[in-house]
Amino acid sequence: MNANSKWQLRSADVDTARALASALGCPDAIAHILIARGVKDAAEASLFLNPSLGAYLDDPATHPALMLGMPAALERIFAALRRSEPILIYGDYDVDGTTATVLLKTALERIALALNEKLPAIVRYHVPHRIREGYGMRASVLAEAAADGIRLVISVDTGIRAVQEAKEARALGLDLIVTDHHLPDGVVELPDCVAVINPTQPGCRYPCKQLCGAAVVFKLAQALLEAAAPLTDDPDDFRARAREKLIPSFLKLVAIATIADSVPLVGENRTIAALGLAALANPVQPGLRHLMHLARLPLDRPPTATEVAFRIAPRINAAGRMDVASDVVEMFLTRDVARAHELAEKLDRLNQERRDSEAAALDGIEEKLISLIDMNGSYPADCIILDSPDWHRGVIGILASRVVERTGRPALVIACENGTAHGSGRSIAGFHLLDAILAADSVDTAAPLFHRFGGHAHAVGFSLPTDRLPWLRERISSHCAAQLTAEALIPQVHYDAEVRIGDLTHGFYGWTERIAPFGLGNPEPVFCTRGAVVAGPARLIQEKHVCLQLRQQESPAISALGWSRNSVQWPTVCSALQGGAAVDVLYKLRHNTGPYAGVAFDGLELELVGLRPAAE
Repeated sequence: MNANSKWQLRSADVDTARALASALGCPDAIAHILIARGVKDAAEASLFLNPSLGAYLDDPATHPALMLGMPAALERIFAALRRSEPILIYGDYDVDGTTATVLLKTALERIALALNEKLPAIVRYHVPHRIREGYGMRASVLAEAAADGIRLVISVDTGIRAVQEAKEARALGLDLIVTDHHLPDGVVELPDCVAVINPTQPGCRYPCKQLCGAAVVFKLAQALLEAAAPLTDDPDDFRARAREKLIPSFLKLVAIATIADSVPLVGENRTIAALGLAALANPVQPGLRHLMHLARLPLDRPPTATEVAFRIAPRINAAGRMDVASDVVEMFLTRDVARAHELAEKLDRLNQERRDSEAAALDGIEEKLISLIDMNGSYPADCIILDSPDWHRGVIGILASRVVERTGRPALVIACENGTAHGSGRSIAGFHLLDAILAADSVDTAAPLFHRFGGHAHAVGFSLPTDRLPWLRERISSHCAAQLTAEALIPQVHYDAEVRIGDLTHGFYGWTERIAPFGLGNPEPVFCTRGAVVAGPARLIQEKHVCLQLRQQESPAISALGWSRNSVQWPTVCSALQGGAAVDVLYKLRHNTGPYAGVAFDGLELELVGLRPAAE
């Protein structure tokens, strides 16, 4: 743990928090967390703590009609469905793009069936190959679609920058509907097409601007279902079945995509994640069920957001990273149990290959990072840029995240092959990485640095000729010298409330669970206890983790576990601690159901986030 890190309490008005605690009957610390996360009163707290499908679907602020372009999109899609006109869904190869493809294809086919069983929807899909095609729409794919008789193309999770491709689609006689969620940063022209559905586009009054691509498609599907109901033989029955079965099944996919795409879990996104996770308990679809089994997730309860992020999403993403992402779409769509199991097992194998590739690359990265450390044991106040011809393009984003975690610096990790450098970047709080890329590209407007690039403040992707890598290093370093402040390089650890060890009861833990699902924008609560006393020496676990016993005044001792990961080496941090030492600690609360040392255990313990000698 960096000794110079700042411990920062998330602020909340004390009087408002006390009033909320009284109204809810919850601990003051829980009310403090809710206020700090934007909850204003007991009514909002009830909606936050108890999300429901009915309240979500009936909320005027989440109605799909608020999205710019929706009427034109509905009109064109229904025209295609009435004529059984072939439709192409143009997807993307990550979790967001593949689940969005599955969702839209399913919605179109179900609606067409309800409208006229004799005219089924003809819905095809194209999921690009990460290595051969890369991100974004390709004119060659559109040309093939037109030659095959396609007349309507709907993009999902891509297309906001496809201005030229939209022009070529029109020339080919294709109608294009773009659904996307990426920020049109720097875009002076949107695609000229039937409709653009993207809450971030200028003029769109949809309140939630941070939906993932699958969620944008869900809003389109929701609008289609509402518009289709009056056209069916039994509108009330159609609406009831949509609400009770179809929409919950869609929300499973949207929850996975929302969590995997790391959009903020606040407002509508948190509601989507909560409802979708609940619907993931005991899934029926054979591919998803077997994938969860392979990920060693219990099937008798909803998975947590953390389990989705670290066990389900990587297996789905592995197809696009290491092989063919269309396997994901087929796995979700097939009703053949044997085929679904075969595809789920393939994703599981690909994920292991991805992990092996990542581990091999991390060994090389560690050597490069060691060479960057100065005499004071610090990394340069710069963006870390690492490249190699040996790294797989499918894992460079993950590697960039690891470098940021290890160094506390923004990082670009680059795989070089056949004269082209393919890069992925991740950043730290306070440093806008896309701005850095834009600045590097605009140094010489007559000779742009990159073939292509995109992203946002925290993550970017790009490609450029390998012989321009020295220019990239020079320009990024120059930008960092002016923009990467010393303040931004001091690690900040935020915590949510100060509590005493005696406050940590099972009832308190139950309240923390109700704040879930956790993710960006709604992180798992971190608590601070000051003046805890170390009861005995630290115990090493596998030579790299530690277990402490902490107590405070008359409260029973509680176990505190420090797992060594990233740059935190807990054995080193705790080596000087003696029994009776007073410490301030930051931690997450855990419920451990054992068994421990062969004995059943059902108790609370702490997962250490920070530790330092107690302030006097």
